[in-house]
Amino acid sequence: MARIAGVDLPKNKRGVIGLTYIYGIGRSRAKEILANAEVEEDKKVKDWNDSDVAGIRKAIADYRIEGELRSETQLNIKRLMDIGSYRGIRHRAGLPLRGQRTKNNSRTRKGKRKTVANKKKATK
Repeated sequence: MARIAGVDLPKNKRGVIGLTYIYGIGRSRAKEILANAEVEEDKKVKDWNDSDVAGIRKAIADYRIEGELRSETQLNIKRLMDIGSYRGIRHRAGLPLRGQRTKNNSRTRKGKRKTVANKKKATK
């Protein structure tokens, strides 16, 4: 099993797909990394030899991935919240940020429904 950037890559997947298990690497960047490391895209992770893994590690070193990228993202969100921008306020409130409607959907951001009881009618 190949371990790159602190992530165990799945053995039975193709190299392009296996690299996407690393945070910050998608399909196109995985193809680019494998091309730079001169490793075939269709080669399975379990078939990589030590020189392939070393080449991939060297190619990945140029990119911001995993912990460094996660912390940068969190700092960007914190900055938006500190300056009080619209997006920062939406982050703070746990609501969608990109203009989606919130009347009916947006359960992923809002969480499980919180039922609000009806007002009781006043007796005369």
